[in-house]
Amino acid sequence: MTPEILAAFDTHALWQTALGMGAVVLAVVIILLMLLLRYVKDIQGSVEVLLEVAPMLAQQTSKLPLLQATPGVLDLIITEALVQNDYMDVLVAHYAAPGETP
Repeated sequence: MTPEILAAFDTHALWQTALGMGAVVLAVVIILLMLLLRYVKDIQGSVEVLLEVAPMLAQQTSKLPLLQATPGVLDLIITEALVQNDYMDVLVAHYAAPGETP
């Protein structure tokens, strides 16, 4: 065989190898793009659900800042309960039968 024929065979083999590798790369890119598209659609669906639920969640949690007043109100309730307890102790002591210890 002459060098020209060998060079032609080598060139043909290299082109076939390059086209085969290109086809494999193209197939991998197509698969990855399909996966990406599916993930994007899943994310889009999740965002749509979030956008539907967000207004309801905001409405249900809009009163949360009012909970900051709870400790002060509870302190007032405890103070009043202690005052009422003292009144009850006085009443029990006042209405106790003679010789009976409250």
